[in-house]
This record gives sequence, structure tokens and C-alpha cells, in this order.
Amino acid sequence: MILTVTLNTALDLTYEVPALVPHTSHRVARSAERPGGKGVNVARVLAALGHDTVVTGFAGGPTGDRLRALLAPVPRLTDALVTTGAATRRTVAVVDTGAGDTTQFNEAGADVTPEEWAALRSRYAELLPGAAAVALCGSLPPGVHVGAYAELIRTARAAGVPVLLDTGGEPLRRGIAARPDLVKPNADELAGLTGSREPRRATLDARRRGAHAVVASLGPDGLLAATPEGLWRAAPPAPVHGNPTGAGDSVVAALLAGLVAQTPWPARLAEAVALSAATVASPVAGEYDPAVHASLLPGITVTREEATP
Repeated sequence: MILTVTLNTALDLTYEVPALVPHTSHRVARSAERPGGKGVNVARVLAALGHDTVVTGFAGGPTGDRLRALLAPVPRLTDALVTTGAATRRTVAVVDTGAGDTTQFNEAGADVTPEEWAALRSRYAELLPGAAAVALCGSLPPGVHVGAYAELIRTARAAGVPVLLDTGGEPLRRGIAARPDLVKPNADELAGLTGSREPRRATLDARRRGAHAVVASLGPDGLLAATPEGLWRAAPPAPVHGNPTGAGDSVVAALLAGLVAQTPWPARLAEAVALSAATVASPVAGEYDPAVHASLLPGITVTREEATP
């Protein structure tokens, strides 16, 4: 199985409106409610691809109960979340269908107690021996120390389980120094880590900081990967319009599946770009459009580049 860790889970609400106009009231044309948080989205995509997945992290209160109820019927997905006293946060995505844009509102999350963090560490250690790979995803909730991901990476490495890290800011800086197998920053996270907005330079710099491989998500421009086998760029044949929320999580899902199967990097990156674009075409995070995925995959270009800054 593949284990995903979401320390800051969420109940995701998506509203579709014909046009988002500030300072006015809106009639919602369509709404959706889904279990959320980056690692939860990753697990749902992996499960849809046919992989057995286990989700751990924190969930509490009425929103946490609702999140778990929504997870329960998902085939191939097992709930191993740790219950907290405080309620799980909510996120709201407002999709402007006319403009093709999405506006996101993310609550910070509730405080995690030292006892709850200890319970999570214990649950994580119990799950690792059965995992083919683990993904550590998203922001840290209040009460969890900034070096939490570095701690979990070291635990996974000690257990011999490959680990992918997808976060930003100081948790990324500390986590990458713990030498994860793979790091998946977006352009802003990469710039915050390295101080450079030039993708090639920043991606190579990030790898030198400790990660075995770095796959930078460049939005509609695709992916740039610094790996032991070289530097690779993967791009879609054309932009896909829709809701980009969760597109990076689908990249993580594809990279995890490729890591477990030891798929060559060109095929691994092509799958990640196609799955990400198919997620943009889907209305809500954690889901993808199979028809878009199948149609785009043959047209993804993957090229090898000189590994120089």
C-alpha cells in the first residue's frame, strides 16, 4: 500500500458561479463537498488509479466526522486518521466558470495538542512497515513544530520506506535537509527555498540541499525534474482550462505510483503532467477526468536538458 500523511486535513467546499464579482451577492450554480487536504487528495487519486492507499493525519469535530464519512465509501482507501479535540478546518474554492478562474479561501487549521502529535507519530510508525512509499503533504496545523516533516522523513528512512515531501516555507527547508527521496515544490515554494525564480537554477539548487530528486511544478508550463539520471522537462501540448485546485496533488500521486513501480523518469513525468491536466479539467480537487487524461498522455513531450544552472 501507499501511505499519505495530511497533518492539516480539510473539508473542501467548491462553489461554481457564472462570474465572481466583488462586493455583490452570488447565486451558486453548483456546489460540491469533498474530503480535502493535499495528502487526502493524493490518496483519492491513487485509489482511483487502482492503488491501495492509507490516509493518516488529524481529523476532529463535526467537520472531521464529515470528512471521514466522505472517505468511508472510497474503494481501496483506508482511514487511519488520528482524532483531535478541535474541529477540522474548511476550505472554500469559488470557481468563476465564465473566466475560468478559481478563488481559494483556506482556514489555518485548529491547534494540535502534544498528546495528539505523539499519537500521530505512533500511528505513523505502526503503518510504515506495510508501506511501499509515503507522501508527506501540505501545511502544518498550529501546535505542530516546524521540523515535523523532517522528523517523519527520518523515521521513514530508518524504516527503509521511500518518502516524498510536498510542502513549503520553513517545513520544506528543514524537511529537504533530512534527505527525502523526492520533493515536489511549486514555483513559489521553490523560489522561497532557493531565492531564485529561474526554474533550472532553483530546481538544481533544491536538489543540492538534500533531496534525491526534485520535481518542480511550473503550472501550465508542466514539470522540471532534477534527478540522478539528469534534468528533464515535461510539458502538455496545450493549456487545459478549469479548476487548478488539486492539480499538484495529482502530480504527487503519479510520482508516487512511478516511484513504487520504478517507472523510468520520462514515462513517470509524462503521466504526472497528463494526470495534473486531467485534474484541472475536473470540477473538484482529488478527482480527474479520465477522458482528458487518456487523450493528453500521448501528446506529452519529455525532453532531457543539460544539468547546468
